[in-house]
Amino acid sequence: MPTRVERRTVDLSQYPDLVVVYLGMRLNRITGLKTLIGFGPKISSSVAAQPDGLLRHENFVFSLFPMHAGMRQYWRDMDSLLRWTRSDPHRLWWKNFLRDSGGTGFWHETYTLRGGMEAIYDDIVPPLGFSAFAPVVPARGSMFTAAHRSARTEDLEPVLTEQDLYSSEPRR
Repeated sequence: MPTRVERRTVDLSQYPDLVVVYLGMRLNRITGLKTLIGFGPKISSSVAAQPDGLLRHENFVFSLFPMHAGMRQYWRDMDSLLRWTRSDPHRLWWKNFLRDSGGTGFWHETYTLRGGMEAIYDDIVPPLGFSAFAPVVPARGSMFTAAHRSARTEDLEPVLTEQDLYSSEPRR
């Protein structure tokens, strides 16, 4: 006997500035397993602290080989998300990752209800998401920060400046 589908949808009118961000970390080298696994408890405790503006957080696995874990987050607005990324512990995580990826690659894609999108792909090969079909450009200048990529007009201090990242000692 057929089962009738119960279709539902959501009324997002109370969330006019909703932001959805997908994030992923992919293993590039076996040594990256420690980095990838080490982030689980850090992220869990960060979510448990209920940052202002975070509406929902969900974890999932993209693939087991290569290991590629991810999460999806829903934020009340871009200001809340950007404020959180510039606070600890995220600020420290991001600074450390940009100086040494620990054998992993990281990416995120951000979508806003108002129609904006932006993304970053750090040490991610082969391409995925937008980078699989759109021109890939260096994340330099106006493309260096998520705030600029998402056309934010206010001048937000980046977690790590472009100059600090690229003028330091090269990785060994």
